[in-house]
Amino acid sequence: MAIKKKTYSFRGGDIIDTEEYHDGKYGAPGEKRIKRKKATPEEMERVNKRNKEKRCRQRMLTYFREGDLFATLTYKVEERPPDMTSAKKDFSKFIRKIRTEYKKRGIELYWIRNIEMGTRGAWHIHLIVNNTGDTASLIQKVWEHGGVYIESIKDSKSYDEDFTKLSSYMTKDGKTTETKKDGTEGKPRVKESNYSTSRNMPLPEARVKKMTRWKKKVKPRAGYYIAHMHEGINPATGYRFRRVTQIRLNRRI
Repeated sequence: MAIKKKTYSFRGGDIIDTEEYHDGKYGAPGEKRIKRKKATPEEMERVNKRNKEKRCRQRMLTYFREGDLFATLTYKVEERPPDMTSAKKDFSKFIRKIRTEYKKRGIELYWIRNIEMGTRGAWHIHLIVNNTGDTASLIQKVWEHGGVYIESIKDSKSYDEDFTKLSSYMTKDGKTTETKKDGTEGKPRVKESNYSTSRNMPLPEARVKKMTRWKKKVKPRAGYYIAHMHEGINPATGYRFRRVTQIRLNRRI
């Protein structure tokens, strides 16, 4: 059995992710293998970025809902930190105060953040946080270094129902580019970044199944539709892999 299929379930089964790939230890009967080669640094960067986005997205799907908040914390020019270490200290001080307020309310705090320094020297922090009902006012009260812009996750420009766009946005770094309207790649807008999450969000476990053959076509489960599908070649093994996201048509949550 040379093919593994991992299945993750989110939102009570409303969103199903599957990953299929050939197990390099056994080969793939009947599957033409592209010659294995050493992955280039660029290929490994792409793999690492996809894995980072995957972990971010899985945490979003497990611990956050559309009504939770997407906030951007900005700095006044005179308050800009001299380096990333100082910016991380600013955030740590801020989030400790927020956590204290959550504890007073008997609510556990979940957060994901990315500290970014733009190519022109401006700093800001993107933050995903679960909403207590008065979280927006707490953030505005506690952040002392500049302006605060807050909206629900569902109202953010990067929202889509399985958080693919938002996880990509939250994990961008100095090598991330945006595609222009004419289809060409723009220049990176971030010079330096630092991504982190609260420690109380373990990743979900996958259900693993072994299969004997690679299906050429993927059909949605009954009552679901395919929201995203990505197929490619693993540069390390030379075999194909596939990731599929299916969403329930009549969602319960």
